[in-house]
Amino acid sequence: MCQNQLFNQFFLQKFTKSLFIAFFSFALAFAQKKMVSVEDIWQKYLFYPQAVEGFNYMKNSRFYTVSEGNKIYKYETLSGKNVGLIAEIPIDFQDYEFNATEDKILLYNQGEAIYRRSFKAEYYLYDLKTQKLIQVSKNGKQSYATLSPDGSKIAFVRDNNLFLVDIATQTEIAITTNGKANQIINGATDWVYEEEFGFAQAFFWSPDSKKIAFYTFDESHVKEYNMQIWQGLYPQDYRFKYPKAGEQNAFVSISAYFLDTKQTKTIDLGAEKDIYVARLQWTRNPDVLAIRKLNRLQNKLELIHADLSKNTKQTIYTEESKTYIDIEFCEELHYLQNGKELILASEKDGFKHFYLYDINGKLIRQITKGAWEASKLVGIDEKKRLLYFTATKASPLERNLFVISLDKGSEKILLAEKGMHKITMSEDCQFFMDEFSTANTPPVYSLYEVSGKKIKDLETNSTLQKTMEGYLISPKEFFTIKTPDTELNAWQIKPHNFNPSQKYPVLMFVYGGPGSQQVENEWNPFDYFWYQHLASKGYMVVCVDNRGTGGRGEAFRKCTYGQLGKLEVQDQIQAAKYLATLPYVDASRIGIWGWSYGGYMAANCILQGNDVFKAAISVAPVTNWRFYDTIYTERYLGLPQQNPAGYDENSPNTHASKLKGKFLLIHGTSDDNVHFQNAVAFQEALIKAGKHFESFYYPNRNHGIYGGNTRLHLYQLMTDFLMRNL
Repeated sequence: MCQNQLFNQFFLQKFTKSLFIAFFSFALAFAQKKMVSVEDIWQKYLFYPQAVEGFNYMKNSRFYTVSEGNKIYKYETLSGKNVGLIAEIPIDFQDYEFNATEDKILLYNQGEAIYRRSFKAEYYLYDLKTQKLIQVSKNGKQSYATLSPDGSKIAFVRDNNLFLVDIATQTEIAITTNGKANQIINGATDWVYEEEFGFAQAFFWSPDSKKIAFYTFDESHVKEYNMQIWQGLYPQDYRFKYPKAGEQNAFVSISAYFLDTKQTKTIDLGAEKDIYVARLQWTRNPDVLAIRKLNRLQNKLELIHADLSKNTKQTIYTEESKTYIDIEFCEELHYLQNGKELILASEKDGFKHFYLYDINGKLIRQITKGAWEASKLVGIDEKKRLLYFTATKASPLERNLFVISLDKGSEKILLAEKGMHKITMSEDCQFFMDEFSTANTPPVYSLYEVSGKKIKDLETNSTLQKTMEGYLISPKEFFTIKTPDTELNAWQIKPHNFNPSQKYPVLMFVYGGPGSQQVENEWNPFDYFWYQHLASKGYMVVCVDNRGTGGRGEAFRKCTYGQLGKLEVQDQIQAAKYLATLPYVDASRIGIWGWSYGGYMAANCILQGNDVFKAAISVAPVTNWRFYDTIYTERYLGLPQQNPAGYDENSPNTHASKLKGKFLLIHGTSDDNVHFQNAVAFQEALIKAGKHFESFYYPNRNHGIYGGNTRLHLYQLMTDFLMRNL
């Protein structure tokens, strides 16, 4: 044997040995990693991310505050240095805010949830000079206590009435007295406004602290929904006003209370009473209110300026749509300090963008433009005439931070890192905090100068990341699916130890509702880890954003108008058929699950796609849009009296006889949002059709189905169902 042959043989032996050692080391490290259990997620809460609690910029943005327990600390923004303890509050508190002179702190504890956003609590005022804590009111818990801009008074809601407290004298007066449960609400929203327009507090201080504008809801004629609370010897009835599609809404009125005269003036909103006031705010003029009025079908939006000193009204802007105007555009209305200009959002060119108008409604300039969405306005620097916003310009899956001139030029990117950037900017636009995450990395909270230069990390979630290193994690991977009609964004989580030569069952997750997005490069803590648990059991998890979802412009989002559940279900079925063609997918074992709108979708998919889906889980689903509320349902379907086919043709109840696969239906009996009635009606339809299925109800649980060990029980239930049936 020659020398080269000897060398080659020696090298081969050494290489093979090294390769074996490397492979063995990798396999050992892989084997040492733990598999995520349902108990890890919902009992031990090992994967719960940390946030920056109680972060607030001070009036001088060179400083900010953070709460830690019952202590509030002051930090220097530029250095991130802890300047010292501002206050040690003698009670625990859930949130806080400073008054205008930053010598008093309004805070609350004992918060008691009512619905999704509404709550009541005990409010206190802490004096930093005297270190005394004063209870705002001793006459019962309050809701939404808010300091006047000058810091001298506090307004709040209690028992459907609006109250005012003078801080100096601690005198409490009732601004309204006619509030009554299930009849009249002052200063707070009714159920449907809170849920669908996204706010619960319905009173607003004028900039000069001399007036309070507020909503009044007359819901005396609105039909009640009755939920039984299952406790004690006899169940208790809980009745609340809930206007279902096509039924009567509450009558809404807008008034202003004048503190000097103690008089209330009601604003004339016009002859048509069947309207919505989607947003109410003061302009920079303390006498002028901005009212954003929508018609019942939500396809006409008016911006009205009501001058209380002159008793005049002027409609300065009107926008109409052949489908609907999305509520998020009502949120984006910003009055400049110069009192001469305003910024609003519209998708009149097919994508959401920002527009500059003068105070009388004359268009000055479209500020942002392009085949992408300007997602959220986060700051306006009036001195430099700059607007800061997040947008989908890089990808519908991402949100990056941009800046643009109000007057000319194109946008400049400030934060380009791929992922989801959520910005909290100081009022003077000198600093911002970025909550940044990706689909596979938990949030990092960082403080920046407005130029984009990082000052420091406030929270990196390093503990969670270290915990994750000890577990088997299969990353989310993004891809697209081409269907006969369009191209859809999707993500997948492959089984651990994935082998492309093997075939795996697939569980699809769906939400799919109008304007929603599940396929985003953003952290989603709990289901992400449940999917890791399923991946350890050999399941592949896939999510697809169907037509009707957000981030891709008006045409893609609004094509489902008038026919909810039709195109969305078609897309999910087509996506499943595509997955079935992949060499590593077991086409006979494709399942789907969803919650709320996703529960509606999952039910429809296993019925209308009964040759594709083997199993489905439907949690808290709408099963008949006639059962759901006016604002949401009519926005996308119109009135049931005018569009009965849109309501019925894609109701799961209509297709109950098509069930072939295994089906699990889950609902909470105290779901104030998607009523348990939906599950009852669907079960009745399935029984009538002679179909066998599984169902589970959670007593006294609302739409979120949580409390105690409820979530642990729920996810164990769903996991067991999948193990048996998929």
